[in-house]
Amino acid sequence: MTLNNQNELVLKATAVLESLAGGNPEAIMNYIHPDQYIQHNQGLPDGRAAMLGALAHLKEIGTKVSIKRTLADGDYVALHSEYDFFGPKIGFDIFRFENGLIVEHWDNIQNRVDKTPSNHTMIDGPATIKDIGKTEVNKAVVKSYVENILFGKNPDLLASYFAGDHYIQHSPHIADGLSGLGAALRGLKERNIEFRYTHLHQVIGQGDFVLTMSEGLFDGQHTSFYDLFRVEDGKIAEHWDVIEAILPAEKRKNPNSRF
Repeated sequence: MTLNNQNELVLKATAVLESLAGGNPEAIMNYIHPDQYIQHNQGLPDGRAAMLGALAHLKEIGTKVSIKRTLADGDYVALHSEYDFFGPKIGFDIFRFENGLIVEHWDNIQNRVDKTPSNHTMIDGPATIKDIGKTEVNKAVVKSYVENILFGKNPDLLASYFAGDHYIQHSPHIADGLSGLGAALRGLKERNIEFRYTHLHQVIGQGDFVLTMSEGLFDGQHTSFYDLFRVEDGKIAEHWDVIEAILPAEKRKNPNSRF
């Protein structure tokens, strides 16, 4: 896919997401497939009509969307955004396109935490994509990290993914540095809080940014983990995440999995 085509998909996805705040149905009508729209947000039914039907309520409650980062990878566009939606939140949205129209959507949303151990926010930091030619290499680095470290296959490799203690952390409860990550993991273990990744579902990357969508358990809850990494010279340099509990089947508005 050419860069121009990717930019076009990003513009369409951005317009759809921003329409949730403005209440204008034009982007949804123009860019979402009228008959084939699979919804993985478990609070909405499948189909374009459900999106259109939600607009008036979203506008009424004062929904706001501020998109900070965009990634385009083949037919996928991922957006990293700040929301005002029943309070301040941070979210990731992923759209899949077919023939220029959106046919599938996933997301993860978490309450914004303002005071963090790292003193970074959950959304700040670099947003400009670099190293486009290293996309596949960087995706491989991140995939290896998730499988070896977060899945626990080869935990002894942890230090090999980082340049010393240089690691900028935006996760709301973890300090900067590899040392901060280690301290957070030890703290969970000491409090007997289960934190486990079990499945890696998607890896979406563009240049130095790579987003992973994973499934696992956190504190006894079935959980969806979205992790965004910035890779620099083959090492993980920065990390953002959004963690959301997965609703039980009886509470979902559609029959689809979160993944």
